[in-house]
Amino acid sequence: MKKIIIGLLAACACLLTIMQKQEANTIIVYSSMEQFRNDELQKQLNQKFPDLHVFVMYMPTAKAAARIHVEQENTDADIVVNLETAYLEMIKDQLAPSSQFSKLDYLADAKSPDDRYVIWDRQAGSIIVNKDVIKKHHLDIPKTYDDLLKPEYKGLIAMPDPKSSGTGYFFYKNLVNKLGEKAALNYIDRLAVNVKQFSESGSGPVKLLIQGEVAIGLGLTFQGVNESNNGNHFEILRPEFGSPYSLTGAGIIKGREHNKDIQRVYSFIINDFLVYDKEYFSPEPILKQQVNRIPHYPKDIQYADMNGIEDLKEKERLLSLWKY
Repeated sequence: MKKIIIGLLAACACLLTIMQKQEANTIIVYSSMEQFRNDELQKQLNQKFPDLHVFVMYMPTAKAAARIHVEQENTDADIVVNLETAYLEMIKDQLAPSSQFSKLDYLADAKSPDDRYVIWDRQAGSIIVNKDVIKKHHLDIPKTYDDLLKPEYKGLIAMPDPKSSGTGYFFYKNLVNKLGEKAALNYIDRLAVNVKQFSESGSGPVKLLIQGEVAIGLGLTFQGVNESNNGNHFEILRPEFGSPYSLTGAGIIKGREHNKDIQRVYSFIINDFLVYDKEYFSPEPILKQQVNRIPHYPKDIQYADMNGIEDLKEKERLLSLWKY
């Protein structure tokens, strides 16, 4: 009953937001960030623009892109935030040129390939180990991808499902890039024997690690570090092929770029809040002179070969080969 009530309240909130869209000074932001980051964005927007009704609505990246692709310029969204660049490429015809609003100095490998969106963050992964669970089972901490295939880790590993998680896909894509398609698929078949769960979301492995249900998770580095800072006995391992990653971006829906209020909100999001988000939440480097205020975050991270990560057709092809 509780879940039903929560679902009804969420539906009512969405309906109210859509109704309020008809009012003047109402701006809707589709965001694919985690809820705590969305909450902070909403808080800062409320403080910065008391004269506007700005609503931050969580929308998974694939769902947001699909919705905008169908609704096109009639979508309720005015601004999109944290959509994977592969999906932004899919809907870029529905986005307005907006890079001119950005005032930040990006790293060479984090510059947007198109002026219809700016890069929002780099989502990077690591092998995360719950040292308490490893100790409980009298096991050694793995050091390589091949170590994860050892029989003693059976039922103690979690990985996001690439079909529903961008995190899962970038681990998968990096293995294909590094090993070749045939060898990567063979590796996944052998790894699956030890996997307790291919989680629906990218945060799933970290949640299972917190609960002590698995000892090893392929997950987002910043989530693992945050939970370690919160008291969990985690160790963050650098994958031998480098840290796999994908980039996300932000943009304005075509037709809304001439609205001065939307310009104000978008400019604040991609300049001011983006810097705050990198400093305190998602610190993988995308900017020159970027500051990281998260304690114990890995330094001098080597990033993996992610060639083709933005190719949506290739992603669909590789996912068609995924059996789990």
